[in-house]
Amino acid sequence: MPTLTLPAHVNGPPGTGNGGWSAGALVDAAGLAPLRTTVQLRRPPPLQVPFDVTREDGLVTATHDGTLVMRAQEEDEEAPPPVPPVDLETARAAEASYAGHRSHPFPTCVVCGTDRAPGDGMRIFPGRVADADGRTRVAATWTPATTADVSVPATWAALDCIGAWAGDLGERLLVLGSMTLTPYAVPVAGRTHVVVGADRGGDGGRRTFTAASLYGDDRLLATAEHVWFSVDPKDFS
Repeated sequence: MPTLTLPAHVNGPPGTGNGGWSAGALVDAAGLAPLRTTVQLRRPPPLQVPFDVTREDGLVTATHDGTLVMRAQEEDEEAPPPVPPVDLETARAAEASYAGHRSHPFPTCVVCGTDRAPGDGMRIFPGRVADADGRTRVAATWTPATTADVSVPATWAALDCIGAWAGDLGERLLVLGSMTLTPYAVPVAGRTHVVVGADRGGDGGRRTFTAASLYGDDRLLATAEHVWFSVDPKDFS
C-alpha cells in the first residue's frame, strides 16, 4: 500500500486535516472510492507528514509513527435514504443565513471557512432551509472549478462540514468521529452542485448524528452519514 500525506492547505482545525478530506484521501489511496465505506478518525490527522497505509482482513489503516490515525472499511449494508434535495435557488438563498458568517470555530477550514478566499477554499456555507412539514435542513452550493476539485477527497470534504452545521455545532464544538459515504456518480467541474444536510439526533452525551447528500443536475451523486464528538474548545485554542 502507498504512503499518504495530507497537504498543508486541507486543514480543518488549524494544523490538522479536515476530517472529510482526510477520510477521502485514505479511501482514495486504498482504492475504496467506488464502494460504500466508513472511515473512523481516531485522532486529528496531522498535515505534511507521511502515513503508513496498510490493509489486513478488509480493514485499511493509516498510522503515523506507529500511532493509529484513521481506519477505513467497506460497508455491506445499503445506504439509508438520502437527505431530500432543494433546488439551486433555494440553496443559494440559504447561504446568506450561514451561521459561520457570525461566528466560526475554525474560520480557516478548507471546506466551510470564511477566511478562505475563492480558489483557496471550497467555501461551502450552509444555511437553514425550512421544510413544509416543519423540519429543518441546511443547504449550500458547491462549484468545483477544475477536474482536480472533483477528486475523491474533495467529494468527501463537500459532505463533511455541512453535517456539523446541520447538527448542534452552534451550541458546542464538534469534531468528526466517523463518516460513511456512498458514491453514485462523480461531480462535474465547472457545474454548480447542491449539498444538503440534516440533523439525526444524538445519544444524550458527546455524540451527534447527522447526514448529508450531494446533488448535481437533479441527480444524487453521493450521500453520507456522520458521527460527531463534542470537544473542549481549549483543546484547539
